[in-house]
Amino acid sequence: MCSPLSDDPPICPLCERPIPPDVPQSRHHLLPKLKGGKGGATVLLHHICHKEIHATLSEAEIARSYTTVEALRSHPHLAKFFRWVAKRPPGFTSRSTGNRRGR
Repeated sequence: MCSPLSDDPPICPLCERPIPPDVPQSRHHLLPKLKGGKGGATVLLHHICHKEIHATLSEAEIARSYTTVEALRSHPHLAKFFRWVAKRPPGFTSRSTGNRRGR
């Protein structure tokens, strides 16, 4: 993690790439808001990484088993995605849309 005084961009804890200021970014509630995480811990992620979490897991699945960065990184599909996207430039975004959950 970078300090507030650093000029270095923050690092996405999932794909471990820098998050440049001009790249879409999201705050992910480790405990989903719908499951009681309204004031809880959040992590700053690339928007593409955040979208992949919600395309893969339901809110209930996240609340039940994936409330830490380590747990998210250990999910087989997400781990494969994070390894793949880690090879892309920090500003990489995807054009694909839609919900893939249930595939």
